[in-house]
Amino acid sequence: MNNSQICTGLSRWLASGVCLTVVGPAFAGQVEADARGEEPRTFYVDSEKGQDNDGGRSEHRAWRGLDRVNSADLKPGDTVRFKCGGVWRGSLTPASGDENTPVTYTSYGDGPKPLILGSMPRDRLEDWVKVQEDVWATLPVEYRLGEQVLDFRQSEWGRHQEAGADVSFVVEDGKDGKLIRLTCSNSGQASNHVQVWGPEAPGQKDACLLLTLRARSSKPFPFPRMSILQGHSPWTRFGTARAINREIGPEWDVFKVVFEISSSPEAGKLHISLGGVLPAGAVFEFQPQSVHLATATVDEPPAVDVGNIIFDHGRVCGWKKWSVDDLVKPYDYYYDGSSWRVFLCSTENPATLHDSIEFAMKRHVVNQGGAHHVVFDGLAIKYGAAHGFGGGNTHHLVIRNCDLSYIGGAHQMTRPGGTPVRYGNAIEFWGAAHDNLVEGCRIWEVYDAALTNQGRGPTSKQVNITYRNNVIWNSEYSFEYWNNPETALTENIRFANNTCVNAGAGWAHAQRPDQNGSHLMFYSNTAVTSGIEVKYNVFSNVTEWGSRYSSGWEPLPDMDHNLWFSNEGVMVNWFGKKIADFEEYRKTTGLDAHSLFADPKFVDAANGDYRLAPDSPARRIRPDGGPIGVGALWNAGER
Repeated sequence: MNNSQICTGLSRWLASGVCLTVVGPAFAGQVEADARGEEPRTFYVDSEKGQDNDGGRSEHRAWRGLDRVNSADLKPGDTVRFKCGGVWRGSLTPASGDENTPVTYTSYGDGPKPLILGSMPRDRLEDWVKVQEDVWATLPVEYRLGEQVLDFRQSEWGRHQEAGADVSFVVEDGKDGKLIRLTCSNSGQASNHVQVWGPEAPGQKDACLLLTLRARSSKPFPFPRMSILQGHSPWTRFGTARAINREIGPEWDVFKVVFEISSSPEAGKLHISLGGVLPAGAVFEFQPQSVHLATATVDEPPAVDVGNIIFDHGRVCGWKKWSVDDLVKPYDYYYDGSSWRVFLCSTENPATLHDSIEFAMKRHVVNQGGAHHVVFDGLAIKYGAAHGFGGGNTHHLVIRNCDLSYIGGAHQMTRPGGTPVRYGNAIEFWGAAHDNLVEGCRIWEVYDAALTNQGRGPTSKQVNITYRNNVIWNSEYSFEYWNNPETALTENIRFANNTCVNAGAGWAHAQRPDQNGSHLMFYSNTAVTSGIEVKYNVFSNVTEWGSRYSSGWEPLPDMDHNLWFSNEGVMVNWFGKKIADFEEYRKTTGLDAHSLFADPKFVDAANGDYRLAPDSPARRIRPDGGPIGVGALWNAGER
C-alpha cells in the first residue's frame, strides 16, 4: 500500500462515517523504514513489573516509569507500548518522527487502556492534618539546606521586552556581586511583555533548588513569578518557583526562592516575568547570591496549582475557592501557592471518607509542544488541570482511540480587576498547527473545550485539522475555535461525524464565573479563514446555547446535515442575539439548511449508551442515507 492509497482510504472512511481502526500512518512508517533497511524498534512499558535499567525491547524486559520513556532516544518509526491496566503519573513528552515514519505510543496486552494521570494522590490518613474546625490541610512543606551548587554573584543576566513595554536595563558590579537595575516606564499588560533571563541553572530531576537574592523597588510590587525555562522554543518549563507572598519594597530585603525541578534541563535558564507587574516609574534592583540543593520534608509537594480534586474517580469533585475564609461547604478547597498546601472543607479527615483522592495538577498530561509525526493510539489521559494534550507548533499528529476525562480547572491568570481565570481543554492545537487528526476518542468532564484549535499572532497558521468519529459529553464546550489577528490563517478545519451530548453539564459548570455551556464555541475570529466544515454530527442537550458566535467570522463555517436537540438553553447566540427557534436560526444564519432538530433517540443516554436506536432520526439526514455521529457504533458508557 503506498501513501496515496492510504490517503484515499482515509478519505473514503471520512465520507462513509464508519468508525474503523486505521493503521495507515504507522503502517506507512514501517514500510518506509523497511525500504531504507532500518528496523523499527518496539519498547514495552510495565508500571508494575518493569525495570528502568532494562532494555525495554520485550515484555519481559519492559521499562517501568514515564520518565524513562521521556528520556529515551527514540527514532522515527519506533513504537512505545504501555501495558493495558497499568498506571503512570506525570506528563508524557513525545519524541517526533519524520515524514511517513511516525513515533507511535500505544498499548499491549489485555485489560483497560493504559492510564496516564496528571495528578498526585492524597488518600492516606497521614497526608492530612486538621487546621481548624471543619478544615483539613495537606502537610506543611519545609526545606533542609544542602550543598551550594552555584554562585550567582558574577552571573550574566539579560532583558527581553515586547508589545510596547519600555524598561531600561543596567548591570553593575556591586559590593555583594552583580547588581541588576530595571527602570520601568511601561511594563506592558501580559507577563511576557517584560522578561529577565539569568544564567543556566543546574538541572537535577526531582530536586529542589533554593535561590537566595536581595531585592528592593522604589515602588512596592508583589514578588514576581520565577521559573526555570528552556531558553528557546518551545520554552519548556523545567522548574516552578514557590510563590512568595511578600512585596518587594524600598528597603533591601533577602528572599529565598524554592524551585521544584520537574525534569533535567539541557539548558534551563532562570526566568523572571515582570510584564504587567512592575509599576510604571519604579526602579527595581536585585542581586542574586547563591543556589543550594534543598530537601523537602514532604515527598512531591503540589508545587503548581491544584485545579481540581477528584474524589473516588468522579463521585464528587472539589469546588475551587480563593482563600481559606471561603471554605464554607464540604468539598470547597483552596490551593495556597505560597505554601504549596491544599485546604479542604471536610467534617473529618478526607482519607476516612474516600478511597481515592486525586489532585489534578497544572500541567499538560501529554506535553506535545513542538511535536510532529506522532501517533497516540489507545491511551487513557485523565486528571490533569491544564490540557490533556497541549502545546503549540505541532503537525502530523494522530490522536486515535483515546479516552480523556476530568481535564482542566487550573488558575491561568488573574484579571486586572481581581477576577481569577481558569482554563483547560482535553485536546488543544495551539498556534501554528497543521495536518493533525483526532478520531475515535471518548471525551468527558472537561473544564473548557473537549476539542479545539486556537491561536493568536501572525504565525498562527492552522491548516488541515480533522476531528471525526469522537464521542463527547459533559464538557463546557464540545468544540471551540478562534484565531487572530488578520495576519493569521485558518484553512480546512473539519468537525465531522461526532456525537456531542450535554454541553455544560460537567463537573465545573456550576463553579465557573462565565457559564457558557455550548456545543460549538466560535469566539472572535479575524484570521483569513476558509474551509471550516461542521457536518454529520449529533448535538444533543446544552445548558446555554447550541452554538455561539463572537466578532469576525467571514466567511461563516459550512454547517449542514447535523442533528440538533435540547430541552434547555437556546439554539444560538448569534453575535449577541439569542435565537431559540430552530427555523428562525436557519433563516437568520443561513446555516444547517438540511439539518434536523429532533430527539436523537439514543439507546440508553442515562447510562452513557449514545448509540442510535433503530428509529433514530439521525439515520435519515445524510444524503446517502447513512447515520451521522458515531452513536451507532459503540457504547460510550463502556469505559
